[in-house]
Amino acid sequence: MAGHGGETSHVGQGGTADVAATLQALATPSRLHILARLQEGPCSVSDLADAVGMEASACSHQLRLLRNLGLVAGERHGRSIVYALYDNHVAELLDQALYHVEHLRLGVRDTPARASDPATPGQ
Repeated sequence: MAGHGGETSHVGQGGTADVAATLQALATPSRLHILARLQEGPCSVSDLADAVGMEASACSHQLRLLRNLGLVAGERHGRSIVYALYDNHVAELLDQALYHVEHLRLGVRDTPARASDPATPGQ
């Protein structure tokens, strides 16, 4: 989501709703548990439900929402579906959120980002 022209934000007008939907999906502890477990590697719905302490039907419902938002991907293996994080961006997003919360808890501040810093190396 690179800016255009004189925009000061990396989030364009059309992207704000998508970013908000993604962040809203991460605002539920059960979904965070699912995503954190999937950081360890792919997992079937039943194994995932056991790992996060949910009923399989509730876990499937959360996975469907996460899949629709592009946070997880499912692949059929026989009669079951094995889920994994969609890509490394999802793992990085989780890691950064945990990093931020831990720094807040400890009262540690990183150097503030500057507007002149590139959004991503290589762009």
